[in-house]
Amino acid sequence: MTLHAAARPPAPAPHPTLRLLCHLLPHWRRLLPATLASAGSELAAAALTATAAWLITRAAEQPPLASVSLAIVAVRALALGRGALRYVDRLLGHDGVLRAVAGFRTQVYEALVPLAPAGTPAFRSGDLLTRLVDDVDAAQNLLLRVLIPAAAACTVAATATSLATVLLPQAGALLGLLLAVAGLIVPALVLALSRRTSRSEKAARSELASLSLDLTRGAADLAAYGALGRAHERNRRACDRIAALERRAAWATSIASTTVLLLQATATIGVTWLALHAHTAGNLSAVHLTVLAVLALVSFEALTPLPTAARHLAEVRAGARRLADLLDTPPPVTDPATAAPLLTTRAPVGVDITDLRVRHLPDGPAALDGVSLRLPPGCLTVLLGASGSGKSTLVAALMRFVPYEAGSIRVGGRELRECAGTDARRAITGMTQDAHVFHTTIRANLLLARPDATDAELREAARRAHLLTWIESLPDGWDTLLGENGSAMSGGQRRRLLLTRALLADPPVLVLDEPTEGLDDDTAEAVLADILHATHGRTTLLITHNASNLTTADQTLTLAHGRITSPSVRFSSH
Repeated sequence: MTLHAAARPPAPAPHPTLRLLCHLLPHWRRLLPATLASAGSELAAAALTATAAWLITRAAEQPPLASVSLAIVAVRALALGRGALRYVDRLLGHDGVLRAVAGFRTQVYEALVPLAPAGTPAFRSGDLLTRLVDDVDAAQNLLLRVLIPAAAACTVAATATSLATVLLPQAGALLGLLLAVAGLIVPALVLALSRRTSRSEKAARSELASLSLDLTRGAADLAAYGALGRAHERNRRACDRIAALERRAAWATSIASTTVLLLQATATIGVTWLALHAHTAGNLSAVHLTVLAVLALVSFEALTPLPTAARHLAEVRAGARRLADLLDTPPPVTDPATAAPLLTTRAPVGVDITDLRVRHLPDGPAALDGVSLRLPPGCLTVLLGASGSGKSTLVAALMRFVPYEAGSIRVGGRELRECAGTDARRAITGMTQDAHVFHTTIRANLLLARPDATDAELREAARRAHLLTWIESLPDGWDTLLGENGSAMSGGQRRRLLLTRALLADPPVLVLDEPTEGLDDDTAEAVLADILHATHGRTTLLITHNASNLTTADQTLTLAHGRITSPSVRFSSH
């Protein structure tokens, strides 16, 4: 009889905050000295005050100078050491945390890249920006404003309690109890009260970022339709909601800080009373009485940041959950475990698409259903179709941005789904409909396609796209800033810049999705002429909804409702 072990349930996912901490802890070699320096600085501050109290009280008894010389030296050393340790704490702490956060931001960005563009519509643009900037920045609070202050507070509290217990056990017990209340219970209450507020505040800030982005990008349209006032009112309400949440959190922190001060006063009075009682009974010297009273007072100084640290922890927890949601979002397309090489040459190759079916949602209608076509090597294929016919979905499938559930795409004889997405996009790329122009220089925008391109290659690509003359006429030339999404350029110049970037990438298969979209007829005709000239002899798929001036294409196909509806019409070679 064969015994089968019961299937083990999957291990629960670690808490998002612990996952965040695991991402940051590889920099522990810099953070550990900062933590030790912070604890040492707080200990030096408490020891300085306690030693000074001992010295003053002992000096009042007029002892020989030799008996207090060590204390005099200790006071000086502690005063200097406190400042030095505080400097080391700030220097190493911020250096380590900034390095850790920079590395973590890179990890988040790398996790975001496979989601684009098919997976990012699940998040609004402003929400993504908030997660990538604010939530990642909040991660530094976990180290700088939560863990390091907590470690310093624990060190000071344990040392003060131990010393007080040695001098007077009853005083040590009282001091330890009140320190535990101030260091554990009060921050825990702040954390519990701030948890829901922090989640609501994160959501409100994300909403404000999205509204502000919509307002910025759509200001002209909003003004044209008289909706600018309503948009401003929505932003104002979002700001008011954030302000109300911040006030609520501030109230909780303020009450907690006041509670810590009351506990400090209670501890000081209680320990002093116990010490006086012991001194009256002859069980405690006057010097130790003074030390105990001062020690009870200063030991709470390291605990005063803890209510604020608890509030920061609540914010970090809320941000960590949002980041975990982003990091756990599965990419629309996954690479095979063992990816096959796609192409090792930039020479034109053919693409064969057979019975292709693509769905954007598992239970949704097919965006492409039974599409079959061939892109001959070195030929220009024009794909016509109205908006919503599936043209952009075909481009996304070719570039491995969306998966295809049935059918085949073979590039140079190799099945595309057997290859890595990065290899597919090196072989098939070009000018997509949502291509972005960054707010940087012309040179930097073009080098996105080939970071190692030389100046001569940049000039040649710009010349082929008929952009070189315009670039050289600019005062700053290649270093001209283009503005947000190319706002400093005309529509025709922007299209030619994107064409230049596509040509600079020099893929074996060039895809041009609606290259003349949004241009007037004269500009569109000029840009199209430049495209036909620049793509001569290259395997090219040109997607458009306008068939005029395309009589030089090698073949023309029509796509409607996710299907090829007309046979290929061949013209003379261009």
